[in-house]
Amino acid sequence: MENLLNRKLRLGIAACQFGAKVRYNGKGIDLTQYLGRDRGQFIWTPVCPEVMSGMGVPRPSIKLSGGNGFDFWKNEANVKNKEGQNKNEMIKKGALACLETLERANIDAYIFMEGSPSCGVYRTSLKNQRLGNPPGVFGALLLEKNIFLISSIDLQSPVRWWDWKRRLVAFVWIKEQNINSKEILKEIWDKVKYVLYELHEEEAKVIRDKIRELLKSSEEPDAEFYETIKLEILNLLRKPAELENIKRCLWANYVNLKNKENIEVEEIYEPHVLRNMTHIAQELLGIEIEVRKKNLLFRSSPINYKPDR
Repeated sequence: MENLLNRKLRLGIAACQFGAKVRYNGKGIDLTQYLGRDRGQFIWTPVCPEVMSGMGVPRPSIKLSGGNGFDFWKNEANVKNKEGQNKNEMIKKGALACLETLERANIDAYIFMEGSPSCGVYRTSLKNQRLGNPPGVFGALLLEKNIFLISSIDLQSPVRWWDWKRRLVAFVWIKEQNINSKEILKEIWDKVKYVLYELHEEEAKVIRDKIRELLKSSEEPDAEFYETIKLEILNLLRKPAELENIKRCLWANYVNLKNKENIEVEEIYEPHVLRNMTHIAQELLGIEIEVRKKNLLFRSSPINYKPDR
């Protein structure tokens, strides 16, 4: 089983974060510019539920009140614009149209704009750091569909984006594997276990113990067991890593490669050494490049993403 994903990942993205000037005030920003050459490694599907609702650009800003996005879809909350007009039916149609578009595009993940009453997931307001009523109307649909979600803010951070990318690549690779035997499960686990420990050690150990018990048993479990373990691994891969864990594991995994595989990369620092996000990202990418050259496994980024051009 090769640790390689060679098809282009398909990413949905809030259109206003892809450069389209579709916000209520006619503004937009292209945050994908921060990805550099990575931008061309994906197929992009930008959508905007507020534009697809027919409200136009520019338009009075909207607000979600009386509950969150989940409540909205149960007809227990409302969306009104700044002029007090109810926009429930319009925003419903816009959100559903965008979801249908993303489903036709068969996206692997969606990059959302935080703070929007329509697209926000953990915040629906940008005023005075208030949370608002999260999730937003469209955000609730994305959560219900269990879509892999990435905040657009993290596209501006080299380390955060590296973390999202390595987890998404592993997520999609595992999702596409047919786990129907102990041997396949063990092989997958051995490839991704270190990055799972890095994300959340205690939760990863729970999964590890289940797999150990399975391997000790003489019985073959049913398909539901394999599907449950697979889902637990996938859900763990959705969780961002803490920066300190990234630095700690970067050093530990580098030392392992240096001792066992004689791989050396300049300017890889121990966790306590202070440096900026850009330098840490350069360290991570530097190790990845050297490891890929020798076709080895880098524990922090176990699945090689090499999309066909």
